[in-house]
Amino acid sequence: MNIRRAVQEDRPQIETLLYQVHKVHSDKRPDLFIDGQKKYTTAELERLIEEDDRPIYVAEEDGRILGYAFCVYQQSGNHSLHHIRTLYIDDLCVLEGIRGKGIGRKLYEYVLEVARQNGCYNVTLNVWECNPGAKRFYEKCGLQIQKYGMEKILSQPGETNSGTDQ
Repeated sequence: MNIRRAVQEDRPQIETLLYQVHKVHSDKRPDLFIDGQKKYTTAELERLIEEDDRPIYVAEEDGRILGYAFCVYQQSGNHSLHHIRTLYIDDLCVLEGIRGKGIGRKLYEYVLEVARQNGCYNVTLNVWECNPGAKRFYEKCGLQIQKYGMEKILSQPGETNSGTDQ
């Protein structure tokens, strides 16, 4: 297995994985994720593959894409926070049917090394509460909770909540 930067020729296989990971989310949170969609359009994916500040890494074997990691370099800091460079993992997915064989771990470790080589202070990501398998995977990789995102649902999808009493 080889891990490398994605190229345009990888796009169709990456799109297959994008549909797979979106289905995981749309099955668990149909109120947020539209069934049958994917996170990026074909045109957006074509642009992302070329962006150096948003690298996509793929694990491939004999021309078959086994998984990917979409990453984003971020710079933070202000008068009260240290100025740090972060590599944010926007999405990490392994092909359905071959999960649990160490491919995700190898992708993650590759991203860690890329971050180190590029002077990053940390690697961050978000995990949906409704995806306990992903949470366990990242905990096994040594990630720790940095902060919590919380919500209170006020209406159903498609409804508007005007915020006024009637």
